[in-house]
Amino acid sequence: MKSVKVRVICGEFLQHFKDLSLFEILFLGTSASAPSAKRGLSAQIVKHNEYRFLVDCGEGTQRQILQSGTGFKNLTRILLTHGHLDHILGLGGLLSTFLRWEAIEELDIYGGRATLDRVHALVYDVVLRGNQPPMPLRFNQIKAGIIFEADDFTVTAFPVTHRGSDCFGYVFEGKSRRPFLPEKANALGVPFGPERRDLVAGKGIILPDGKRIEPDQVLGPVQKGVKLVVVGDTGKTEDLLEVSKDADALVIESTYLEEESEMARQFSHLTAKQAAELAVKAGVKKLILTHLSRRYRERDVIKEAQVVFANTSVARDFDTFQIKREE
Repeated sequence: MKSVKVRVICGEFLQHFKDLSLFEILFLGTSASAPSAKRGLSAQIVKHNEYRFLVDCGEGTQRQILQSGTGFKNLTRILLTHGHLDHILGLGGLLSTFLRWEAIEELDIYGGRATLDRVHALVYDVVLRGNQPPMPLRFNQIKAGIIFEADDFTVTAFPVTHRGSDCFGYVFEGKSRRPFLPEKANALGVPFGPERRDLVAGKGIILPDGKRIEPDQVLGPVQKGVKLVVVGDTGKTEDLLEVSKDADALVIESTYLEEESEMARQFSHLTAKQAAELAVKAGVKKLILTHLSRRYRERDVIKEAQVVFANTSVARDFDTFQIKREE
């Protein structure tokens, strides 16, 4: 497993609390346009605690899910970057599997209007053909802004420039919080258990000896949550600069090398160098490249990017990255 930063969290208290600062991304398909012998088509799963989001669903994604060992549990939200077939065609097979074999409680598909129109036709005209979906199935047309919010994180959609309309990327971002300082709690005699949970929640407590402890006594300064930016296909980076700013990890395509930059411009894709230049300008911590063309060797892609931005990885199918906030 690769990680931006791996930190073991210890302590009797902390084990009772979820890790609010972690996102994990599993790459299921990393090839551009057509699969290769070693790379499937675009699909990634972003995980945070019990939440799981499938970002794009290229042909063969359901087999990649099974091959990865992650299974279908809690995979109830699909975020689509755009409606090109190499990013959505796997939805037909996935829905067919749900129809006959797997059981999930509900399914929400998010995307722009043009993307959802194409997916709706695929699902209802090709897969279901007059049958009802096996679960509540909702198509959620999105615009720029927050599209999902939980207690400790949000998912925000932002526009991306690619061929056609309604192309989006997604920001997964933990909410700001004040870290609990166990050494201060220990010094004040705060017992392990609900008292510490209340302090984390911002509530004062009274100890058995009558002493009152306020949250400010055991909480540190406000820290920003972890930020993961996922971009599908794009031909420009200027409009991604602000949304990518200070991201802990940026996942973005690198379909071409700089030697074919004119072709990249023609087809509205990026070179590895352009992706790396965005990472530098935006001040991201980690760059993860995906959507690789079969015409290039992986080592040439990473070499071109690392000359500009050293902390670059090229994702392979089934790679998992843990994304944490840098201290």
